Amino acid sequence: MVLAITIVQLILCVALIGIVLFQSGKRSGLSGAISGAADTFFVKNKNKGLDAMLAKATKWVGLAFVVITVVLNIVA
Repeated sequence: MVLAITIVQLILCVALIGIVLFQSGKRSGLSGAISGAADTFFVKNKNKGLDAMLAKATKWVGLAFVVITVVLNIVA
């Protein structure tokens, strides 16, 4: 039982790290200011949609990770 919960926790951990790494930063910095005119309206909205989806996934996977961690602490 503990082994199965630990495996689920490791999978959630790797998924959470991957989701966070795929998110874009809130500011692009100097390079975003220079090349900002090159972005079209559709590219900006597509990125916002993807970022919104990744932010929602981060919340749910993070919550699942916390719950699994508490369960593992109680069981072990």
